[in-house]
Amino acid sequence: MNKRIHGSCTTILVGKKASIDGSTIISRNDDGHEALDPQRFVVVNPDEQPQNYRAVISGVEVKLPDNPLRYTSMPNSILTNGIWPAAGINSENVAMSATETITTNSRILGIDPYVENGIGEEDIVTLVLPYIHSAREGVLRMGELLEEYGTYEPNGIAFSDKEEVWWLETIGGHHWVAVRIPDDAYVVAPNRMNIDHFDFNSDDTLCSADLKDLIEKYHLNPDYDGYNFRHIFGSASIKDTVYNNPRTWYGQKYFNPEIEHDPMDQDLPFICHADKKISIEDVKFVLSSHFENTEYDPYGNGTEDQKKLFRPIGINRNHNVHILQIRNDVPAEIAGIHWLAYGANTFNTVVPFYANVNDTPDVYKNATGTFDLNNMYWLSCTTALLGDTDYDLYVDLRNTFELEAMGAYRHIQNEADQNFATQSDPVKYLEAANEKLAHESFTRQTKLLGEMVTLGSAHMKLRYNLND
Repeated sequence: MNKRIHGSCTTILVGKKASIDGSTIISRNDDGHEALDPQRFVVVNPDEQPQNYRAVISGVEVKLPDNPLRYTSMPNSILTNGIWPAAGINSENVAMSATETITTNSRILGIDPYVENGIGEEDIVTLVLPYIHSAREGVLRMGELLEEYGTYEPNGIAFSDKEEVWWLETIGGHHWVAVRIPDDAYVVAPNRMNIDHFDFNSDDTLCSADLKDLIEKYHLNPDYDGYNFRHIFGSASIKDTVYNNPRTWYGQKYFNPEIEHDPMDQDLPFICHADKKISIEDVKFVLSSHFENTEYDPYGNGTEDQKKLFRPIGINRNHNVHILQIRNDVPAEIAGIHWLAYGANTFNTVVPFYANVNDTPDVYKNATGTFDLNNMYWLSCTTALLGDTDYDLYVDLRNTFELEAMGAYRHIQNEADQNFATQSDPVKYLEAANEKLAHESFTRQTKLLGEMVTLGSAHMKLRYNLND
């Protein structure tokens, strides 16, 4: 059996009435335990989808339906531990991000232990996304797979379509729970069980059929009233106070600056309502953040202990950030947007790739384990590494780059949207738009790296202040 690798991600979910343009948004930093893990952005066409799936890590075998949909996917470049497709949007405009590693407790594991030869992060997108036609259907298929095969790890999984956003969390080896995020709400979810208050009688909740009986039978509920699943099935550890809770705190502080919370609070709310509508740029800022304007910023002015106290959201272990947007104000053929960036998020920008395509740009698709500045993954990682050596020196370059780059991407997207109706071959048209976006992104990222090298060279320690 291969080595079990756990991610350490951060998720943001946004309902359609909470977003600035009426779209649904699910997003996540796909983080790992290694600083580098090359990623690829691909399209899996129906004839490329396996019918008999076998996991590399656990060896579980799953027979898949024979009618898969096309979908975008973000697999690892090095397949030693399997495909690991982080997220994608299928041809029915259903999005999925999997998975957010979460936490659990010994009480539920004593009842429903993990299944060593079950399914895990390596497998989930491949087993679910090609076969679902709505976010709710994604929850139900995921639940059926968990009940039949079990899982060897705890995970949170997001689904969306143009109307709904759902969040599912696994419980023990075979159980699960899911909540529909209210249209006017947002969620910031780190690596812990996040679902708190749960109503078994709501149309906006789903779970294992026996979950309520299981709670009663095994005396799992520590609260006198109601059902708080974070209390029942999750953790409240010292690690949560420094590794998980501060990320939720900072995201909620950004979206709701009027609310004061403690960054270590174990009971920060799951469902939140922002004081203004949320944009893609807002989501990207939070997913790139390192506690700016607080004493906990690793690049800031706090004490060394303060700067190292909490795990930031933007971190050297960001492998990709994806923001999956299903729009409601455009034709269905251009509704799905797979925003994407690679590497540590502090020095990259997300690019709005159309999901209704049969192929992706080479510069985003062909990363290998060999360093190559002609590839977007390695170029992004190099820029982030240099930026980390002197953040204050490079931050203005970064800010200008991000503003101008996002403006350029949105201009290309707006033109592509406006001219879409006149196209005779929509897929080829969108693939050409994606190529234009990729070229713009690669050119701008290369330019930023060059400007940073030029600026940084004048500030090297290997210098002397007299000319000869």
